[in-house]
Parts: sequence; C-alpha cells; structure tokens
Amino acid sequence: MKISQKIAEAAKEALQEMYGQEVAEKMIQLQETRPEFEGNLTLVVFPFLKMSKKSPEATAQDLGEKLVEKIGDVVLKFNVVKGFLNLVINPAQWIMQLQEVMMNERFGFTPVTEQSPLVMIEYSSPNTNKPLHLGHVRNNLLGWALANVMEANGNKVVKTNIVNDRGIHICKSMLAWLKYGNGETPETSGKKGDHLIGDYYVAFDKHYRQEVRDLVSQGMDEEQAKQEAPLIKEAHEMLVKWEQNDPEVRALWRKMNEWVYAGFDKTYKALGVSFDKIYYESDTYLEGKEKVMEGLEKGFFYRREDGSVWADLTQEGLDEKLLLRSDGTSVYMTQDIGTAKLRFRDYPIDKMIYVVGNEQNYHFQVLSILLDKLGFKWGKDLVHFSYGMVELPNGKMKSREGTVVDADDLITTMIKDAREMSADKVNKLEGITADEADEIARIVGLGALKYFILKVDARKNMLFNPEESIDFNGNTGPFIQYTYARIRSILRKAEAMGMAVPTELPTTAALSDKEISLIQHLNDFPAAVRQAGTDYNPSCIANYCYELVKEYNQFYHDFSVLREENEAKRTVRLALSKAVSQVVKNALGLLGIEVPERM
Repeated sequence: MKISQKIAEAAKEALQEMYGQEVAEKMIQLQETRPEFEGNLTLVVFPFLKMSKKSPEATAQDLGEKLVEKIGDVVLKFNVVKGFLNLVINPAQWIMQLQEVMMNERFGFTPVTEQSPLVMIEYSSPNTNKPLHLGHVRNNLLGWALANVMEANGNKVVKTNIVNDRGIHICKSMLAWLKYGNGETPETSGKKGDHLIGDYYVAFDKHYRQEVRDLVSQGMDEEQAKQEAPLIKEAHEMLVKWEQNDPEVRALWRKMNEWVYAGFDKTYKALGVSFDKIYYESDTYLEGKEKVMEGLEKGFFYRREDGSVWADLTQEGLDEKLLLRSDGTSVYMTQDIGTAKLRFRDYPIDKMIYVVGNEQNYHFQVLSILLDKLGFKWGKDLVHFSYGMVELPNGKMKSREGTVVDADDLITTMIKDAREMSADKVNKLEGITADEADEIARIVGLGALKYFILKVDARKNMLFNPEESIDFNGNTGPFIQYTYARIRSILRKAEAMGMAVPTELPTTAALSDKEISLIQHLNDFPAAVRQAGTDYNPSCIANYCYELVKEYNQFYHDFSVLREENEAKRTVRLALSKAVSQVVKNALGLLGIEVPERM
C-alpha cells in the first residue's frame, strides 16, 4: 500500500475517533511538503475545522499526535504551520515503497478484466487521394497514445480507422491518372502507391486551375468557370458512374485504392501504429442512408420540398442539419451515422472516442445528438478528442497544391538527423555494428518526433520544429532516451561488478532528501496515468516523464552510485536507478516511444 494511502486511512480513523464524524476520502488532501519546511508530506486540515470547532493549529496538532500514535512506523514526527500538518515519514517506508515500484513491472497500470468497459477509439481517417502528412502524424500519434493510456486505466480498447475512399476528391485522382498517367504504377515508377496517387491529385488541380484561367480569359465569370471547366465536369460524371456501380470505374477505383493502402501500411508500420478494425466509407455510407430513413419514419428528421432530409436541432440550441441531399446522396454526417451502426453491431461499445481536429467540433456536437436520437447508448456521451492544428515554421500545409509535409519524408528526415546528431555518442560505443547504429538512429529519430508532438496539450495548435525536437538537452525525447540508456549502462556495470539489485532492499539505509524526492516522483506515476485517462490528455505522461528524468539527473549529479562504499546506500541507489528506468520505459511506451538500451 502506498504511504499516502496509509496516512489517508489512518487520518479518516483518527478524525472519526476524535470528532465522531465520518470523513469523505476527497477531504483528505495530501501534498508534497514545500522545500522550506521540514517534512515529506503535508496534510491540509482546513476541511476538518467545522467538525473540530478548533483553530487550524490546534486541529493540526491533535491530528498529528493521533497519527504518530496510530501509525508511528509510518509517521516519525510532525510539525504544524498554520493549517498545514507537515509529516516526516520513516525512511524505511520510502524504501518499502521503492521496492514495491521496482518489483511491479506494471506499476501504475490498472489490469484489464472481463468486466472492464470497452472503449473504441477512432483515429487516422485518411483520404485515398493523397499520402499521409504531418497533420495525420499528429492524429495517429495521439490516437495510439490515447489507446495505450485508456488500456493502462483498465479499459478494453478497440483501435479503429475509417478510410474516406469515395467522393469527388477520389475521382479527381482517378481521372488525372487516366488522362496523364500513361499506365504508370508503383512498380514502374518506384513510388509508394499513396505518393503516386497524391501526385495525380496535385496534377488534377494544376490542370483544372489552368482550365478555369482559360475560361475567365475568354470572359466567363470565375465562379461559373469553376463549375464549367471540363475537368470538374468529367470528375462529377465519374462520381455518378461510381455511384451507379459502373464496372470500369469501380475496377479502376479498386486498383488505385489498393496502391494507396499498401503505401499507408508502410507509413503506419514506420510510425508504430496499427488498428484492430478498419471501416471504409464506401461500405458505411449506404448504412447511414438507411439509418437516416429510419429516423425519418420515426419523425426524428423531416423532408423538405426538394426531397432533401434534414434534422431540426433548434430545440438543442443548434441549427438545422442536412443529412441527405435532394438527389439522395449522403454527406459526411450520414457516413458517420452508418459507421456508428456497423461499429455498434460489431462491438459492445461502452464509450466511443473520435480523434479528429478541432475544425470538426460542431460536427461532433451534432453527431452526438443524432446518434442519441437514433438509439445508440453511447451516442450522448461520445467523446470528440479535439486537437489543434500542427504547423511548421514556414506556415500551413495545402495538399492540393502539393505543399504538405509528407509523413514518409518527415520520418526519413528525423532518422537522418538523429543519426547525424548522435554520431559522436554512438561511435564511442564499443562493439556496435552499423545495423545497431541504424536502429539507435531510428529509435531516437522517431522518439524525438513523437515526444515533441505528444508533450503539447492536444487541444492547442502547435509549431513543429524538427531541429528543436532532436536536441539532446531540455524537454525532448532524446534527452529522456539518453537518460534511460545511461541508467541501463550503470545497471550493466553493476551486474558485471557483482552488484545486482536484490529483491529485498535494506530498510535501514539512510536516505537523503533528494532520494526521498525521487521515490515520491516515482509514486506519482499512477496519478499521472489516471489524469491522462480522465482528461484524455497523453501530454500528462510526457510531462511527468520529463520531470522524473530531470529529478534523476540531479540525483545522479549529486550522488555516487557505483562508487558508493556503503553497501546499503549503494543497493538502494541501484534500486532507485532500476525503478526509474522501468517507469520511464513504461511511460514512454504509453506514448508509443521506444527506448534504446545503449546510446
């Protein structure tokens, strides 16, 4: 049991005995004692003044005496500063606490059981007309980390993806390939399939813009020119043929999508993310239309004179929302309803989390209401994990203009930069092969990318700076990874010197304030995991990890580990090092970040 739990339980019993009243757990407020006062943990007594009918100082004094009487093996002594009861904890308790952390490889995680709620998390959601870009990278990393965090909080998790594989934008790439592709394939071009198709999406836009300019130069209004340009008309005709199941259009669509999926899979693998179930809009949009018609029959929705179907949400303080166009074609909302139907059929979902950018906040507000009306039990409480945009120092990205930061290029660049930045360190490692050096560069480069993105509160817009992210100093992934590798090196040397960490630690070892502070930091990990799950905020884990590593580096700077002559002290310091490396590895693992054993 954690020290804080022992104190909280004893405090509840003491207050019951002294004042005859039960105390709610939330009234027991324990925090780390401020550096200027003596003590390790501070108990705030202001919530108990009504029951004690005494001054804060007198209440704290009474409670302190009672705690020493009840759990003297835990609380050695105390002092009172106004309404704050500062408790000095028996060093043996900290060592026992350290041993508990060290012996539990899953410290901080809640086990998943058969009774655990099932949480489904949707992320990625790419279009099949272009490769994944920097915005997708943030989405995928957030989704993967959130899935890990939710599982660490005791939930069953299903990771899912919805692929936007139909629509006018897909037809644009298809049409451009027919017109300008000359039968080019990923094999003949040497390009990944998603890159190849993305090139034709850009080519469509280039030729389309020229057609619009030509029509405008001939005297046509620009808006009319955009509608009358031959390319856009052909794209719309292709979309109609797709909707009508035209065999040639469908065959081309399937072929080009397969190229894209093969490309996506390589990018997902490089990023270290995957899915338990992938849905496709081409399968879900008809299900959505069916569900909308069901809602129409039940009076949830209404039909306008032009045949379009709408939801009137004015009673909920929103506006009216289009669900089916007058020609019967669906909109994004229809597709999301259809996807929800299939998901609910496939899984007993207790909570649904959508990882989608904040430009879709209103969309998910409406979707929640519609799903609730249509009888999905999790509809009302669906979570839109809304995140801000990610930008580069030189501005925003535009995919149709070909100015996006490609995910594959970014990954390659990060690994290359990591190899160059860490060349001196890696080259000093004895007996390291070229393949091992490459693997370290991959782990460090991706760690830099992932940590830099995930340390920022997801709700905020962020500026991604590749050079800053790869720094080996400060709040970066490589800084944390380097500390982990350093600790692993210490433990290997200790083992070689016959100093392996025992399973039973010496409880009589003297502890410095710095060592106690480090154990307290380790003890904070479960709370960081809980907060990250409660707030849907993986950055809690990243920032916790940075603070823990900073604390360890200060300890390592001030105290010798392997050269410590006192065996009990040396053993405890080795145990501290081992526990820190274990918690760092688990914390970074929640973020999808690997750690190198050498660096």
